[in-house]
Amino acid sequence: MTACTAAVARAAHADFTIEQITVDGPRAGEVLVRIAGVGLCHTDLVFRDQFDAFAKPAVLGHEGAGVIEAVGEGVEGLAVGDRVVLGFSSCGTCARCAEDLPSYCVQFVPMNYAGMRLDDGSTAYAGADGARVSSHFFGQSSFATLAVTRARNVVKVGDTTLPLELLGPLGCGFQTGAGAVMRSMACPAGSSLIVFGGGPVGLAAVMAGRIQGCSTIILVEPIAARRAIGLEFGATHVINPAAGDMGAAIRAILPLGVDYALDTSGNVGVIEAGLANLAPHGMIGLVGVPKDMTASISVNIAALMTPGLRIIGIIEGDSTPQDFIPELLAHHAAGNFPFDRLIRTFPLAEINEAIAAQARGECIKVVLVP
Repeated sequence: MTACTAAVARAAHADFTIEQITVDGPRAGEVLVRIAGVGLCHTDLVFRDQFDAFAKPAVLGHEGAGVIEAVGEGVEGLAVGDRVVLGFSSCGTCARCAEDLPSYCVQFVPMNYAGMRLDDGSTAYAGADGARVSSHFFGQSSFATLAVTRARNVVKVGDTTLPLELLGPLGCGFQTGAGAVMRSMACPAGSSLIVFGGGPVGLAAVMAGRIQGCSTIILVEPIAARRAIGLEFGATHVINPAAGDMGAAIRAILPLGVDYALDTSGNVGVIEAGLANLAPHGMIGLVGVPKDMTASISVNIAALMTPGLRIIGIIEGDSTPQDFIPELLAHHAAGNFPFDRLIRTFPLAEINEAIAAQARGECIKVVLVP
């Protein structure tokens, strides 16, 4: 066991506590990573506050990047000193994994949400008193100076023009937004796209729409500063949803409706508005987690069927991280995916202040630096 510092979730709706805990060495098929930076994602707060099944105390965090410090037995292709981005867990053997859709792995839920190793129920972390601390959140639990993850979860990034600590959000938020447009919906050149929500996922989707060659890209976002960034990043139009009839504003731009819509809000009214303003054979993708996990949308079957409208759920942008993260880094190097402009860093010890600042709209994407 090795000492490390972690932000520990001990209760729902309670501040994280900065604690000295211990971490296992890597077991067979695992690596130990010293975390350089970890993104703060809304999903971390959802699991702290809404999912009692994820046992507390727990180390959350699932957008880590760092340097490998140790490798377990049987690990190939990775070595001490490798610079890596940490991604989610998948089994690698099921039908979905074989189709290069690891985010729909049949073992995705237990491998990412159980808070433990599945083979023996052990956790990688223990408290100062030796008590169990849940780990392996999205395969990593990276709100810590050290994280144990499966070798399959990591993506080598080598030398980059960007500091390593800024790369972690490529493993979830930015991958999700960009992948939704580039892979899940595969928006073709010349198509129209509307994105509901100008947070990190939504702005990644806007940038991806520009990469794809979408002719019309609409960003719906209530915060003026985020609408302005959206225009810089490729949006051709922006809509303030608080300014009036959102549907009328959409139809003023696209009278026949929009080809592709992406909701990042999880808001039922927003999703239904997006669905109502699709063009024939249009598609809406859902990536936003609702505040109420029992929330549902109302769909008229005939109105859905007759124009051939499509609704899809999206996890991790249908991405294979080992392929897609290098692709996004190449787009960044070409000037087409400047995700780093969205990031503000905070020390890990200031995680609660960072959460408050993000809630106030003072920053778009937080990266915590241990």
